[in-house]
Amino acid sequence: MSLTRQQYVAANRESWNESAPKHAARNQEQLIADFAAPGHSCLDAIETAQLKALGVTGSDVGQLCCNNGQELVSVKGLGAARCVGFDNADEFLDQARQIAAAAGQEVEFHHGDIHEIPQHFDACFDILYVTIGALCWMPKLVDFFAVVDRLLHPGGAILVYEHHPILAMWDPFDDVDPPLWKHSYFKQDPWVDTDGLDYFDGESYESKPLYTFQHTLSEIFMACIDNGLAIESFAEYDHDQSLSYGHLERLEAKLPLSYTLVARKQEEVTGS
Repeated sequence: MSLTRQQYVAANRESWNESAPKHAARNQEQLIADFAAPGHSCLDAIETAQLKALGVTGSDVGQLCCNNGQELVSVKGLGAARCVGFDNADEFLDQARQIAAAAGQEVEFHHGDIHEIPQHFDACFDILYVTIGALCWMPKLVDFFAVVDRLLHPGGAILVYEHHPILAMWDPFDDVDPPLWKHSYFKQDPWVDTDGLDYFDGESYESKPLYTFQHTLSEIFMACIDNGLAIESFAEYDHDQSLSYGHLERLEAKLPLSYTLVARKQEEVTGS
């Protein structure tokens, strides 16, 4: 029996909040120490270059599904103007505020269902930013990118830097050679897990149910297009940035493990 979107969101919020103390015990102290150092950034060279190409300096930036905020704090360090992070899990936003304070950066964080971001944020952002492990929590991508469309200024762009959807065909941390295909790329029903959210070491613990969704590349592209967002660039990479599929980097026959996508909201056309 499928759940409503609101039920999926509520269940996942509980699972993420349940995992927050475990994540904090794993790395929060170190993150605070790292971000207390001037100029610290957790962004890799690819996303840094993409953000700079989009003109991040002086731009208003929003991050959807910002988790503990370390990426958005790093974006602020690139010279962004207003930075606002949105996430469903309020306990991770508490960690985000600690990291921003350690960095001495003014960054806003707002809790709630991504699909229901208040209307006063409409047309507020030059750049929206989505990174690893965000899209898989969205039951329908066309609904998610509808939110993207209303939050962007006309002419604004979204940068997605995500794990490649082909990875859903394998189990994370399943380090066997050759890797075993276990799941359909076109899986329709959600995954339901109670093994927890430890994506650092893959350690299982009995957790509240969490629900994730498979989205093909064509679904991602069409969710943008159907919301009037023009795809400007797309690139695939053979490195893993999910902390879960690093073992696949060692394969001689390289797989696409991550990608970047830039899509832009069209400028408003005025009559002559």
